[in-house]
Amino acid sequence: MIYWHIFLAFFIPGILGYGGGPASIPLVENEVVDRYSWMSTEEFSEVLALGNALPGPIATKMAGYIGFDQGGWLGAAVGIFATAAPSLLLMVLMLKLLLKYRESENVKWMTILVRPTIAVLLGIMAYQFFFSSYENTGAVQTILLLGASYLFLERWRIHPAFVIVGALTYGGLFL
Repeated sequence: MIYWHIFLAFFIPGILGYGGGPASIPLVENEVVDRYSWMSTEEFSEVLALGNALPGPIATKMAGYIGFDQGGWLGAAVGIFATAAPSLLLMVLMLKLLLKYRESENVKWMTILVRPTIAVLLGIMAYQFFFSSYENTGAVQTILLLGASYLFLERWRIHPAFVIVGALTYGGLFL
């Protein structure tokens, strides 16, 4: 039954997460943290940070890691397939329909209206990560990491992977 749950945990966000990996992350979090309780919010945020640091699509990396964590190598394969399956199905089944209506005003408006929903979902997830960090490590550590991350990313244009590795190292040494 675990493989079916792994499949559903990544297939459903893949179907509903219009906009790719970043749009489906809050949906995956809901499945993994809230529905199946495989991880805490903190653990999920660590998996998300690790997935962001590695090259390639984030959704498949997270699905592989979480699937492996819950069901071994077969779980990883099921998770990765479940993440890719919605796109494969839509490409095969809907290609003609999409080509026929790609210039439709209704389709363009739908795309425009979905973007704010994705932004709200990502904002809620960022707030939850911040709040759990504040609760677990305290205000000083949270503000220090936020400030340092801002400076490294925005001021000095350091690659996000290096910032994530630095934050993980800091957390491993001092927290």
